[in-house]
Amino acid sequence: MKKYLVMAIWLAAGAAQAAEVPAVLQWSQRVELSTPVSGVVQAVNVSVGERGRQGQVLLRLDERIYAGRVEEAAATVARNGEDAAETQRELKRVQELYDRTVISVSELEQARLHHARTTAQLKESQARQKQEQKNREDTLLRAPFDAVVVARQAEPGQAVAATLQPQSLLVVARAGEMLARAQVLETQLASLKVGQEIEVNVGKQRFR
Repeated sequence: MKKYLVMAIWLAAGAAQAAEVPAVLQWSQRVELSTPVSGVVQAVNVSVGERGRQGQVLLRLDERIYAGRVEEAAATVARNGEDAAETQRELKRVQELYDRTVISVSELEQARLHHARTTAQLKESQARQKQEQKNREDTLLRAPFDAVVVARQAEPGQAVAATLQPQSLLVVARAGEMLARAQVLETQLASLKVGQEIEVNVGKQRFR
C-alpha cells in the first residue's frame, strides 16, 4: 500500500521554519505468505483489511493426508523401537555368553551389528516422523507478526502446489508501523537530527 501525503518536518531552528515536503507512505514490512507443502485450501480465516496477531492461523490446508502420514510414521517408530529393544536384550545375552567363553567372537560381532542396524533404523524412522509432523504443521499458515491483511489470493477448495516459487496466498504487512519516505533539500539537512520528531499529515489526519 502506498499513499501520497504531506510530511511536515520541523527543523531545529524552530516551528517558524517548518517545511512541508511531499512523501510516500509505505508499509514498514510487507510479506507474501505461502505454504511449503501442497494441498487444498480448507479455510481462509481473514479478509483484506483484517488484523491478525502473531502466530494466529490465517489459512488452513486440508491436513488429512499429512495426518495419515504422521500416524504411519509413528507406527514405524513403535515397531523399530521394539526391534531395537529386542536386539539390545539379545546383545546383552550374547555378551554374557561370550564373557563365559561359551560363544565365539564372530557371534558377538554379529549381535552387535544386528543391534546397530536396528538402532539406525529407529533413528531414521524418528527423523521421518519429525519431518511428517513438520509437514502437517505447515498446512497451517500463521501470521509471522502482528499484521494486517493487504491481499487475499486464496479461497477454500483452491489447490496449492509447493514449488521452487511458491504461490502467494496472502499478503500481510506489519500492523501499526509505516514508513514515510521523502526527499529534503540539502540546506534542510543541517537542521535535522536522528531521533527528531516530525509530523506526518495524511489528508486531515496528523501523526507524530
